[in-house]
Amino acid sequence: MKRKIFTTALLVSCFMVCLAAIADLNGKWAGKADIGGTEYPLLYNFKVDGDKLTGTALTPEGDVPLNNGKVNGADFSFTITTSGMDIAHTGKFYGDSTTVDLDVNGSKVHSVLKRAEDKK
Repeated sequence: MKRKIFTTALLVSCFMVCLAAIADLNGKWAGKADIGGTEYPLLYNFKVDGDKLTGTALTPEGDVPLNNGKVNGADFSFTITTSGMDIAHTGKFYGDSTTVDLDVNGSKVHSVLKRAEDKK
């Protein structure tokens, strides 16, 4: 009986730590993507609520919402629509950085994002 209680407590603790870690994905993240030899700035504002990811991405058209955002442990995914294209994103949260892979018209683009500082 004690072993069952200990195991349950340990699993609940691990689950809470994972939730707390992914919650740190919240906020602004910045990076760059090289697409066809042209470097584009990336800026995302993520909001995590359980297993849902919402927020915005900065595009040449301005801020656009994240669509179909999902979080599964340290992995996440979403799409954005800009210039008439749906761009799928998959990513992984590492605490001090985040990687994101974009699918732009069948071409894969990898980028590392760092937490963006708010300019006052």
